[in-house]
Amino acid sequence: MPSTLEIKDLHVSIEGKQILKGVNLKVSQGEIHAIMGPNGSGKSTFLRLCALLETPDDGEVIYSDGAHILEQDIALRRMITLVLPRVGVFNTTVVKNVSYGLRIRGVKAGETEEKALQALEFVKLADKKGRNALTLSSGETQRLGIARAVVIEPAVLFLDEPTASVDQKNTEIIEEIILKMKKEGGSAVVITTHDPGQAGRLADYMLVMSEGELSRV
Repeated sequence: MPSTLEIKDLHVSIEGKQILKGVNLKVSQGEIHAIMGPNGSGKSTFLRLCALLETPDDGEVIYSDGAHILEQDIALRRMITLVLPRVGVFNTTVVKNVSYGLRIRGVKAGETEEKALQALEFVKLADKKGRNALTLSSGETQRLGIARAVVIEPAVLFLDEPTASVDQKNTEIIEEIILKMKKEGGSAVVITTHDPGQAGRLADYMLVMSEGELSRV
C-alpha cells in the first residue's frame, strides 16, 4: 500500500506548448493538498499524471510504501483514483454504480453491497440508493463519483474541481465529505479548486499552479 507520492521535476509539452515546467511535490498519507490556479495552468494535466493516466515527457511520479518504490502496475493503479468534474454514471441504480469498482476487484457480493451502502452513507446519498443514477442532480452525481472513489479505500484520491458547477448545498456537503476524510486520516487527497476560501477550509497545504509551475502559498 503506497504511503507516499513524490513528484520529481515533471515536464510536459502538448503541441509545442509547455504545460508543466519542473513540477515537484511530496504527498504523504492523510494529508490534503489543494492546488489553485486559472484554467489552462496545468492543474488537470498534473492530476492525470499523478493518477498514472498519462506519462510525462520528463521527470518521475514515484509511489512508495515508505521503504520501497512501488511498481506502476495494475495493483498500484487500483489503489489510486481520480474523480473528474463531470462524473459519468452507468444506467443503473445508485448503489450498483458505487459497487462497480468493488466487483471488478473480486469482492464478494454481500460485502460489495455492504461497503457500497457505507460509502453512500458517507456522502449522504443512502436515501437515493435505489434510484437510477441518471436521475440525480449534478451535485448528487458529483457526490456519487466521490462515493465510487472512497468505496475502494484508495491510498490517494485526486479530485479535479469537485465543486465546479455545483450548487451551494452540494458544495457544502462535498466539503464536509473531504473534511471527514481528513479527520479519519486514511487517504491522501489532492484537490484542484479555483476558490482560495475552499482551499483554506480544506487543505493542510495550499499551492498555486501558474504557467506550468507549482509553488506553495
